[in-house]
Amino acid sequence: MSQRSDLRRLRAELEDEWSRWVPRMKTARWSPTGSGALRSEVTESWVRSLVSVDPDRDSAPVSDGGTLRQRWAVSPLRQPVDDLSDELHSIAEDAGFVTAVTDESGTILWTCGGRTMRRRAEQVNFAPGGRWDEEAMGTNALSLALRTGRPSSVFSAEHLVTALHGWVCYCAPVHAPDGRILGVLDLSTTWDRSHPLAMSTVRTLVSTIETRLRTELPGQGRRDGAPVRLTCMGTEEAVRGGRLLPLRPRQLEILTLLALEPDGFAPDRLREALYGERPVTASTFKAEISHLRRALGGGIAPRRYVLTAPVTCDAVDVLCALERGDTATALRHYRGPLLPRSEAPGIVEWRARLEVTAREAVLASARPEHALHYGERAPYDAEVHEHALHLLGPGDARRAIAAGRLSTALRD
Repeated sequence: MSQRSDLRRLRAELEDEWSRWVPRMKTARWSPTGSGALRSEVTESWVRSLVSVDPDRDSAPVSDGGTLRQRWAVSPLRQPVDDLSDELHSIAEDAGFVTAVTDESGTILWTCGGRTMRRRAEQVNFAPGGRWDEEAMGTNALSLALRTGRPSSVFSAEHLVTALHGWVCYCAPVHAPDGRILGVLDLSTTWDRSHPLAMSTVRTLVSTIETRLRTELPGQGRRDGAPVRLTCMGTEEAVRGGRLLPLRPRQLEILTLLALEPDGFAPDRLREALYGERPVTASTFKAEISHLRRALGGGIAPRRYVLTAPVTCDAVDVLCALERGDTATALRHYRGPLLPRSEAPGIVEWRARLEVTAREAVLASARPEHALHYGERAPYDAEVHEHALHLLGPGDARRAIAAGRLSTALRD
C-alpha cells in the first residue's frame, strides 16, 4: 500500500478515535479545532511516529542521565531561564501547569511546577532526562515545535501515545540569534484545565529568553540604560531603545503605578493596589516584581518599591499638563482611559482621577476644540457635548459633530 493510502486510512482511524473525545472537549474551555477534524500536521506526525513508537507505551524513554546536569550547566538557555525562574514557577504553580525546557534534541533539561502536577508528569517521564522528540515519544507539542520551528499545541487524543490523552501541551521553540533552535519551552497541564491564553504566555516567555540571548552576545550592546516610554492612556505598552518590552498586563500595572507615584510604595500597599482583597500568594506578587525589575535592567528599589530607572509615561504627561493649565497638551496625551482592561484597584482609582481632572479642565475651557477632542473619547458624556455646542458659533460646521454626539448620548 502506498504512503498516501496509508495516510488516508490512518486519518480515518484517528478521526474516529478523535470523535469519541469531542463531546468531552466541548465542556472544556478550549479545543484546537472546534470540530471533529484532525489537523494534517497531527496525522502526518502519527504516520512518521508509528515507525518507532508504540502508542501503548507508558512513559518517555530516558536520555543519558549521567551527563544531564552538565548539559544543563553549559546550555545557553540556562542563564535566561534562571533569570525567569521566579515567573516560571509562579505561572506553573498558580495556573496548575508543569513548565519544561528541552535542548535541541528534545531531551528535557529543567522543569518546575506544583507538587501534584509534577507527580503526574513524572508518571510519563515528563521530567529531566525524558526524551520527547518524535522518534522517541511520537506526536506531541515538543516534537512538532522542534520539527517545524514554530509554536505548537497538542490537545488530548491528538497525542499518539494513549497515556498522554489526559494532557494538553503548549510550547514554542527558542531560537539562537543565528536562527538555530536551541530547545523548546513547554507549558503542560491536564486537558480540562486548558486555557486560551497559555499559548500567548509561552510566546511571551520565549520572546524574553530570545531577547536575553541577543543582548548577552559580545558586541551586541545592552539597552538597559535607555529610558523606557510607557504608554498607558487608551492602550498599554512599554518601549525601550525602539524595542517593545515583553511585559505581561500585571507588570504594566506595576510600572504604571510606580510612574504615577514617584515616592513609591511599601510592599503591602502596592500589593493591595494590584490585587485588592484577592487571596494572592506572596511568591506570585514577588515574581511579578522580579520580572519587571529584570526587564528594566534593575530599575526598582527593594523594600520600598520606587523606580530608579528613567521612565516617561503619558499619564504623567497628562497630569503635569493639567497642573500647569495646558489643557491642549493634556488632551493630546489623553488618548483614552488608563490601562482600559485593568481591574487592579490602584489603576481603577487613578483612571477615575485622570478622567475627572481632564473632564473638569475641558468643561472649564472656553475653547470648543477641547470639548470636541475630549468628546471623541467620551461618546456618552452629554454634558461635554452640550458644552461644545454652547461654545461653537451658529455658522460653525463642527456644530453638526457635537449635535450628533449629543443626540446619541441622550438616546442611549
